[in-house]
Parts: sequence; structure tokens; C-alpha cells
Amino acid sequence: MDLNFTQEYDDFRAELRGFLEAHKDSAPSRSDRSVRSKKRLAWQELLLQNGYAARTHPKEYGGYGAAPDALKARIIAEEFARAGVPGGISGQGINMLVPTLLELGTDEQKAAYIKPTLSGEMVWCQGYSEPGAGSDLAALRTAAVVDGDDFVINGQKIWTSTAQFADMMFCLVRTEPDAPKHQGISYILIDMKTPGIEVRPLMTMTGFAEFNEVFFTDVRVPVTSIVGNRGEGWMVANATLTHERGMLGDPDAALGRLRAIAGIMQNEHIDGKPLIGDAVYRDRLVKLQAEAQAMKLNGMRLTTMSSEKKSAGMAGLLVKLQGCELNHQMAELAIDVMGEYGILYEDSPFARDKGMWQTYYMFDLGLIIGGGSAQIQKNIISERGLGMPREPKPTPGTFKAN
Repeated sequence: MDLNFTQEYDDFRAELRGFLEAHKDSAPSRSDRSVRSKKRLAWQELLLQNGYAARTHPKEYGGYGAAPDALKARIIAEEFARAGVPGGISGQGINMLVPTLLELGTDEQKAAYIKPTLSGEMVWCQGYSEPGAGSDLAALRTAAVVDGDDFVINGQKIWTSTAQFADMMFCLVRTEPDAPKHQGISYILIDMKTPGIEVRPLMTMTGFAEFNEVFFTDVRVPVTSIVGNRGEGWMVANATLTHERGMLGDPDAALGRLRAIAGIMQNEHIDGKPLIGDAVYRDRLVKLQAEAQAMKLNGMRLTTMSSEKKSAGMAGLLVKLQGCELNHQMAELAIDVMGEYGILYEDSPFARDKGMWQTYYMFDLGLIIGGGSAQIQKNIISERGLGMPREPKPTPGTFKAN
């Protein structure tokens, strides 16, 4: 792929900068945590109309309908990050479910779900993990049996982000109890208002209920809600997880955060001197900038391989691990440079950015575990990327409980 910018791309960049300058005051705050704020939904609509969100998704499903262009996608990401303006709405529905439905959903499912999801009107959560099935997700026990035209679902999910706000869930359930565990799972779309669903928020160290427990008691869902075929949910789930790992390792979001941290270092002072002049803090900032730039270049490599319909290989396996660890390191630097203000939250008049960095610090620490822990990611890189042998398992019966 030729990564040099022709006049067409220079003109596109200039057009985008003009748009951001004209409309940046309409963008929601970076610290806005609301799922359905009017300002966030209006901003999403404006971006959809101008092709700066869902740019290549089909018009019939609420997208802009542009032809795929890796360089224009890169310019959009760069310019939003440079301007310090949030891009379109992201999350489990838009970033994970929509591409899964475009690839594997029925025409009816695409028509029903993609457009309201892209607009932000329909919020989704992901029903994967269970109390006994986290790292070994295929061991899940939430079960569905067919009764007439419905699946009847019983079981429990945990660590379910945004479930307390969600309209819909994409969920893994066991529909083939006699099949091997990876082959007996189905991927089902569930309306969260269905009778028999109970959501219990879980308060975390961020001070917010970031996750939830979800309980299913005789929940009836039409059999047409399945994505793919019965027993093929593991394949569908892995397609979704591929998009999740890319979402958790966004290089442009990382570069945007670093610009914000550099701004903090210019504004915070010690002995009358800005912290950007402190060699220790500046060295930490530059190291993180190098990491973010490496992640950006890897992202460009992934874009190139995707456009050529080639496997991402090792380049794709690194994204989640690098992105989540980098995000936490950036939040750690932001808190350090704020000094004593770094321990304050949004209820303090002295808190910076309404306590956003403190929330990032706690939440990003959790994401090193969530979506596949760092240890699991390293095993995947080792075994699938480097071809190293799996760690041997102990022979059954060789270990006895005391």
C-alpha cells in the first residue's frame, strides 16, 4: 500500500479540519460518561451525516456508504485526536456487534439492529463471562432449550459492562448439551426487557457500577434471534472478540490522551516551573509517545493486511495486550504529574478534568484483566503467534488435595 498523501488526501484533511473547527463546540466532553446524553447522540448524527462515523457501513443500514479507504480512515482518526475532539460513539454494539452482523447476520437482523445501534439509540451489552467460565469461556453453563418457537434460557452472566443501561445483549448460551464444549454453544440476541432477566450492578473501585451480574430465569427468546447456526456460537464469538481487541487497543485514542497529558504538564507547576521542563516526567512522556507511535504503525500494518484480505497474524495478537497496558501507564503518568490533585475525584473543586484521569487509572487497570487477561494474551501470543508449545498439563490423579 502506498502511504504517501496525494492532493486528494491533503484536500480531505483540510476539509476535515474545517469541519472540526466549525463544529468542535458541539462535541460532548471527554469526561461525559452518559450513555444517552442528547449532546452525544446529536454529535453522532452529525458525524454519520458527514461520513466521519460508520464511514464504510452501507447506507441502507445507517452508515455513510463510502468505499473503504485506509488512508482516509487514518486521516479521520489523526485529526480527531489532534483536535482533542471525541470521535463517534464506540462500544460493544457499534464496534463489536455491528461488524459481526454485517459478516454473519441475516438480512432481517441487519435491518432490525444495525441502524439504531450506529445512531446510539440502541445500546448493547455482551453476555460472555460466567462465574465459572472466565478465562475458559467455553466452559459456560448458561443453557437454552427449544420450546415451540422460542429458546428458554436459564443461567447467569457476570462482569457484564453496561447491562444496567442496555436495550439488547449478544449472549453465548449452551444449546447442545451433549456436544463437545466448543461445539455446543450458540450466539443469541436478547431483548433486555424480556421477563425473567435480572440485572444487579457491581460497584468497582472507580466509584461507578462498571459491571453487572445478569440472571436468566425461564427467559423466552425467539429461535430466530440466533446469529449463525446452532452450535456455531464459538466461531461467531471469536469474530466478535477480534473486533473487541481492536477496540481496546486504539492508537489514536492513546495519542489523544498523550496530548492531553502534555497539556497538563504545561499547566502544572513546581516552584514556578511547568512540569514539562522536568527531565524525569518528560522522559516518561516521551517513552509513552514512542509506545503509542509503535502501536499506531502496527495499526497501519493491520489496515494494510485487512485491505489485502490477509491474516493479521502476530500483528493482531499484540493489540489488546499493548493497548490496555499502555492506557494504564498513561493514566498513571497523568495522576503523578498532578501531584496531590491526582487523588481527588469529581466532587472536589480542585479536581482536574472532573476526576477523569483517576477513573481511567482504575478502569484501565481492570481492562488489563477484562477481555482476556494479560497472562492469557501472552499465552496466545506465545502459542499462536510464535508457535511455542503449550504448557504441559499435569497427569490426572498425580495431585491430591490435603
